[in-house]
Amino acid sequence: MHPGPAPTERRVPDRPATRLSRRRLLAGSALAAVAASLTSLPRAAPGRAAESADEAYQRAFLLAVAEDRNVRRHLEPGREFLYRPRQLLAADADAKRVQARLREYGHQVEPAGRFAGVTRLAFDREADIPGLVQKLRDRQQWPGQRPPAVQPHHVLVGFGNIMGNPGGPPRPAAALAPPDPARAGEGAGVTVGVCDTGIWRHAGDYHPDWLDGWYLPESDDEDAVYLYDDTLALQGGHGTFVAGVVRQAAPGVRVDPEAALDATGIGDEEMLVAALAGLGHADPKRSAAEIVNLSLGGYTADDLPPLPLVNALAALPKEVVVVAAAGNSGTDRPAWPAALDPVLAVGAVTRDQHGVTPAAYSNYGPWLDVCAIGDRSSTYVKGQLLLPGLPATPFDGFADWAGTSFATGHVSGRLAAMMTAGGLTAQEARLALLAEPRWHPDYGVLVE
Repeated sequence: MHPGPAPTERRVPDRPATRLSRRRLLAGSALAAVAASLTSLPRAAPGRAAESADEAYQRAFLLAVAEDRNVRRHLEPGREFLYRPRQLLAADADAKRVQARLREYGHQVEPAGRFAGVTRLAFDREADIPGLVQKLRDRQQWPGQRPPAVQPHHVLVGFGNIMGNPGGPPRPAAALAPPDPARAGEGAGVTVGVCDTGIWRHAGDYHPDWLDGWYLPESDDEDAVYLYDDTLALQGGHGTFVAGVVRQAAPGVRVDPEAALDATGIGDEEMLVAALAGLGHADPKRSAAEIVNLSLGGYTADDLPPLPLVNALAALPKEVVVVAAAGNSGTDRPAWPAALDPVLAVGAVTRDQHGVTPAAYSNYGPWLDVCAIGDRSSTYVKGQLLLPGLPATPFDGFADWAGTSFATGHVSGRLAAMMTAGGLTAQEARLALLAEPRWHPDYGVLVE
């Protein structure tokens, strides 16, 4: 926790109605599911020890996912993943023959849009998407032909374990001290794109020292934040928190927030592709992001790289560095997009009486590149978090939170600081960082 003055009281204006988009409609369904879950969850059974905040947070998220009509869970142990129902993604070159084969199997499917080199095939009714993908990938189904590139439309989450969010909820914290003027040059002139839940509408007003003037407010980047009134969605404010972590690591850096997740912490591959496209790389009038922070991800069918994300990241300018969270499942199973090469995969460590040690929640393995402290204090939002069986927790704009999401934000900021300190490009800073000795084989280079 960082010392500093208590935040002054600020009037938060009413939130205006926003135009509906596909992203907003999907977000609405998930937020409604959370609202229903939190108002209907039973309290702990009599005689049972009181549920911890971490347990209540995870249980609320699991139930919200289970009630979300736009999310399905594949629960085979060790192969779990989340996906969109009634959708299958095929590489554009394979879409027609996949559609024909599915019709041979007795399914009515039609093309329903394209993004990042894939075609979405929509089913007219519920279907076993994981089973169909496995069948379509079977070489025996395609004698004399190359099996098609097919996959579910994977759901991504703000890390998070397989079902969602950081292992525990945010906790109220004291206000951050203002940025140190002596560090104002760290990251100056560099932009970090933060594809996340978006940014709180009042982030600049409520955090003038940390966020006002350091990002361009755009309506499409707004974080929905609330379930209703001042009750926070389970991951509302996640993007605002990450933006603050980036700025603490490099107080001169600018951030470009883009919404890739809803306020429940749920998104999908198409939403992330759209967020990446919003970072300004195709617009010569904008200061495009040199570093892209992805404090999100997910698991995939058969642990194969997700084709839309492979294509979308390959389309970014070569000088851009992507930094992604490794996940909070405490497993060596690869999480995507962090496990993609050359994405900088970030794990989390913690500091205790023994020094720096691996965080119990952090994913690990030789596919991790770097690690950083995952327990952070940062800019947050105003409101109250309501968890089942527990009293409401009020927040006044600052929070403590732990996860690989926040280790990732720190690494993104430190890369920006390396760029300005050494006159380096983002890729040169990445290579310089990876040239450091690995702190641990399964966690990579320690970034202080």
